[in-house]
Amino acid sequence: MRIAREEKSRYLNPSDELPHFANLREAEISAATCRRCPLWERATQTVFGAGANHARVVFVGEQPGDVEDRKGLPFVGPAGKLLDRALNQAQINRDLCYVTNAVKHFKWEPLGQRRLHKKPTSREIQACCPWLHAELELIQPEIVVGLGATAAASLFGVPVRIADVRGKLTHVESVGRTCLITAHPSSVLRAPDPKTRDVEFDRLVQDLTLLQEFAG
Repeated sequence: MRIAREEKSRYLNPSDELPHFANLREAEISAATCRRCPLWERATQTVFGAGANHARVVFVGEQPGDVEDRKGLPFVGPAGKLLDRALNQAQINRDLCYVTNAVKHFKWEPLGQRRLHKKPTSREIQACCPWLHAELELIQPEIVVGLGATAAASLFGVPVRIADVRGKLTHVESVGRTCLITAHPSSVLRAPDPKTRDVEFDRLVQDLTLLQEFAG
């Protein structure tokens, strides 16, 4: 009972503003006890962003996956490995970038012994938006890359069609920054056959080449 009361005492209402953070480490420590939405209850831990503190390019994905949830780091699973390969082909140095997610907790449903990814709701995305905005405010990047529809919705503040905004540098008023929207690496992995997967991978690389002058 004491643990339950302690967990409840750290709950933050989704409408509450976050405090000002002096640096990313301070924000990460605070996010570790975030209770702005119920996703924390089934996640192993909060998965905050990682990378260069003053990166010129920030990548935003959807949410941590199973591997990320266990390790506590973003983009270290299969999608992260594909992203690394695409960045390498596009001649983008990931070490100069910062990677994070629109939602910081892994949302999943069981299938036997496996934990299957489940898409976050708009309410869950909105509840986590202040953490993303805090990261962007502290880093002050020149370009924010939204990987997939959830990231795009988090950045634009409303759902958007990837096809309408993909592959071009666009100023997004809600975050006050130039954004590049492209596909999430996991969508490339889910392509129905090897040929389609190669085509989608090449499209992702082509989009990422727009970042060369910022992190090449």
